[in-house]
Amino acid sequence: MSPPVGIRVRVLAVFLMGCLLAGLGVQYAQAAPAPLQIYPVQSIYAASPDYRLTVNGQNVPVSDFPGYDIAQLAMGGGEATITVTKVNNTAIGSYSISPAKLNLSGSVSGASLTFTVTRDEYLIVKLDGRPGLVIAIDPLETNRPADSGAGIFNVRNAPYNAQPGSGYSTTAFQNALNDAAAWGTANGRQGTVYVPAGVWTLGTIYLRSNLALYLAPGAVLRYTGERANYDVHWHKDSQGRDITWFISTRYSSTSISIYGRGTIDGNGKASLAPSNLGVNLLTPVYTTNFRVDGITFKEASSWMVMPIRSEDLSFTNLKLFNRLDLELGENDGIDVMESKAVTVRNAIGIGLDDPFSTKTWAANTDITKNIPGNPRPLDNVLFDDIITWTFCYGLKVGQGVLQNQSNVTFRNAVVYDAAVAIGVHHKYGTGTAGTIRFENIDIERLSFTNDNNRTWLALWTGAGANGVGPITGVTITDVRVRNAGTTAARINGQPGAQITGVELRRILMPGSSAYATTLTQMNITNVSEAGPVTISQ
Repeated sequence: MSPPVGIRVRVLAVFLMGCLLAGLGVQYAQAAPAPLQIYPVQSIYAASPDYRLTVNGQNVPVSDFPGYDIAQLAMGGGEATITVTKVNNTAIGSYSISPAKLNLSGSVSGASLTFTVTRDEYLIVKLDGRPGLVIAIDPLETNRPADSGAGIFNVRNAPYNAQPGSGYSTTAFQNALNDAAAWGTANGRQGTVYVPAGVWTLGTIYLRSNLALYLAPGAVLRYTGERANYDVHWHKDSQGRDITWFISTRYSSTSISIYGRGTIDGNGKASLAPSNLGVNLLTPVYTTNFRVDGITFKEASSWMVMPIRSEDLSFTNLKLFNRLDLELGENDGIDVMESKAVTVRNAIGIGLDDPFSTKTWAANTDITKNIPGNPRPLDNVLFDDIITWTFCYGLKVGQGVLQNQSNVTFRNAVVYDAAVAIGVHHKYGTGTAGTIRFENIDIERLSFTNDNNRTWLALWTGAGANGVGPITGVTITDVRVRNAGTTAARINGQPGAQITGVELRRILMPGSSAYATTLTQMNITNVSEAGPVTISQ
């Protein structure tokens, strides 16, 4: 059947206009292919048995990892055409591309899915029943240093002569770091330690003031767990094991940077076997003006990155890749503790435990017992433009609130999967958790259960051994709940420690085209020792 006359006329008009513009030399602009930087992958990382990947026609290595696969690269301005192919070449039945809010759709041809992005993004692609594929696309490096010259201390060059491989390079690295810091202090700027590609086996490393540590693409700093090579910094009571800080700052340090496109690898499961010595991969402690940009952190056996009692810190283009198998718990991503003016921006965090959280402690808490000085409150912490995937809380304040926590903001976040998407869990301590904001949050899945919670929102105070404290001034705004979980959302205070000043704005629940106007519509039906709760648009 022919199309109606009106449609035929409009099509003809569009065709004739196109011919006229072409005749006048007018051409429609098309985005150029983006320049790419594809990171080398060391042989310690096995290739994915599930996926192959090309971007703008170039092969990108895909690594196997417990719970998901990983591919990493960088792109500049322009378009990147991404093709994901199943290794076994069977036809694709279904797929998903996250973040869903990007509205990326692809075309399927047999075993391949093809789609296009117009800027650097952290993505999670899933084909049929296979593990998720994390495609971490960074912005191109713009600040890569020279590998030699004034103020550059290359660990492979004399007098350090470090060698990649299974032999330890700890002394060479520490000498280079000390020399760079001394040069930086003498010259009023940072000295730079340059680490080329390769697997570098290291013991405990300390960072001093006026120092930049650059990890080139393909550079891997690897932890082994052999006790003779590591200092013990604390004992984690809940795990019954000693913990070391793999890389940490010296007390009262300032002006330290770690940047590049390299990896800091905790070798988590394998490293625990001989020693039962867990590892925090990076601990900025008692430091100021501290920067991390572009680094990948992999497989910690305890909390991965934990800034503590520090001020003026930023973490940008951050990849936190922890295992998802149940043999390696308490592997949080970044826990900001007792610190001020901290920003985490453009980050993806994956792990069994909370990828992004804040905490405060007492002087005798296991994690802080060996740190001199007094506990501090936490203030002015921002998590912005992040993706989180966990069996626990996607975005979390707590559990420890033994000192006050204030002005904590989670903004522009995607909860790919979790047990609780948005949470304030004031389980320990008498401090106040206040002025907390969750803004522009997209909740895609809630597949897990934690403390009997499988819900989009949990604000609650536990009756822990260290007393109870209030939660006040929580603003939750512009939230799209694609999956609300299976248990009621909750706002539960305790007698003498109520939850007050909760405001909910523009909450869009599953299957609805209009914002919720009641707690019942938001599935917030478990409320006690709380209120009033304000709903506004």
